[in-house]
Amino acid sequence: MREFAALYAALDSTTSTRTRREVLATHLARASAEDAAWTVWFLCGGKSRQAVPARVLREVAARRAGLPDWLFEESYQAVGDLAETLALLLPPPSRTLSTLTLAQWVEQRVLSLRATPADRVPALLEAWWDELDTASRFVLNKLITGGFRVGVSRQTVVQAVAAVAGVAPQVIAERLAGDWQPSPLAWQALIDPHATAVPPARPYPFFLAQSLVAATPDALGDRARWIAEWKWDGIRAQLVCRAGEVHLWSRGEESITVRYPEVVAAARALPSGSVLDGELVAWRDGAVAPFALLQRRIGLARPGATALARAPVVFIAWDLLEQGGVDLRAQPWTRRRAALEGLLAGTDEGVRDVLRLSPQVEGGDWAALARARESARGRRVEGLMLKRVDSAYGIGRTKSAPEGEWWKWKLDPLSVDAVLVYAQRGHGRRASLYTDYTFAVWHEGALVPFAKAYSGLADAEIREVDAFIRGNTIERFGPVRSVTPRLVCEIGFEGIGESPRHKSGIAVRFPRILRLRGDKSPQDADTLARLRELAGIAP
Repeated sequence: MREFAALYAALDSTTSTRTRREVLATHLARASAEDAAWTVWFLCGGKSRQAVPARVLREVAARRAGLPDWLFEESYQAVGDLAETLALLLPPPSRTLSTLTLAQWVEQRVLSLRATPADRVPALLEAWWDELDTASRFVLNKLITGGFRVGVSRQTVVQAVAAVAGVAPQVIAERLAGDWQPSPLAWQALIDPHATAVPPARPYPFFLAQSLVAATPDALGDRARWIAEWKWDGIRAQLVCRAGEVHLWSRGEESITVRYPEVVAAARALPSGSVLDGELVAWRDGAVAPFALLQRRIGLARPGATALARAPVVFIAWDLLEQGGVDLRAQPWTRRRAALEGLLAGTDEGVRDVLRLSPQVEGGDWAALARARESARGRRVEGLMLKRVDSAYGIGRTKSAPEGEWWKWKLDPLSVDAVLVYAQRGHGRRASLYTDYTFAVWHEGALVPFAKAYSGLADAEIREVDAFIRGNTIERFGPVRSVTPRLVCEIGFEGIGESPRHKSGIAVRFPRILRLRGDKSPQDADTLARLRELAGIAP
């Protein structure tokens, strides 16, 4: 555990990708197979379920540290991270430091906590904390809360493992794709230069597009070298049909097979050895439905007949990665597209109603394509995807060269001017600053909150807003402050829709601060009627 805590600290102390890769590779080369497997799993985003309620952790730690609840809460607000607060406040260990490995801590202790009787948990926590130094306590607390995160990209982990194994990073990425589970055997198979067996359910690593920020894509050169498709507003997914089974994977490599049974049922008509890339979207009356309808399905583990009828979902396919068990990713897009069209054409109409071919968007030159893009919002899509006609299907986000090029050309965000009404301190490095904001618009003479935003400001602007909040606080509600409604900001968002769960009746997607509007007074802010107009909701 101490070695893993030292690794965490080393990774967290630098922003250099090269340094992180080298530090991780050195650690993995020295670690046991058990520890290496768990290290890779956690750094690739694997999370164990929260083993102990946060309330219990706070109570046990405060009692152990001899602190009143109010002082513990103030400390937590200053630090901004519960796991770190616990580690810092606990007294020094009184026992010999533990020599258990990461795997032993996880498998023999952390994973057993959920099944431990509640009355025994406090004593266990105190005993474990007493065996660890501050750095190791911090990591243990992260594992217990299920909140383990460190700023290391999956690609960095892949490259570090590849360096240890002497295997190409592309191969490691493919072996880690899907529901990779940590074990000594899994680690050995991951780094085995001769391993060839791939579980039939496993997806391919997703190929991701770069964002095109230019007003027009003239810099991409000849329009004839590129095809355009709509950028669908849904859930990116891979449909894997192998060995008589159908599996559906999200871009986060989570199995979502049981959540979309209508798509899985339609995919059973496809030949074995077929893997399609595409988007799950809500579909109603022959067209894409608002994303809010799809959201009703996202949280349902096993939707019933009523949910399926209220929020029907289709799979819009745009790429064929495997056909007849043959990997097509290295072939140019034009060949993969032709194979995809042929595959879907060979199914009956009922299947094609659920597994739909993504249409190409016409436009003889970039100007014509820009005009077509302007119609995207009316179609409930986010903009355009531009793909080079000879592009291969790569791994991750790649700008150029052998993997080919894909670009997403999204619409400019919708925006309104809104008034800051509530603020809360951030977490981690921003725990001492107010960085989490709630914004409101006018309705019948009162300000109605409609969105929270956490990003978009530069560091200097964050300090400016923080000073404003501290000097204009009206009331405090625990960690939240209400402020004098004087500061106006332009808030951007990707989508908007009606929502009965929100007081305003409106929900926005991906809100962020576009700019401070020091030139506007609160009375100049927008209204709820304006938001309803943007959402297409009748007065």
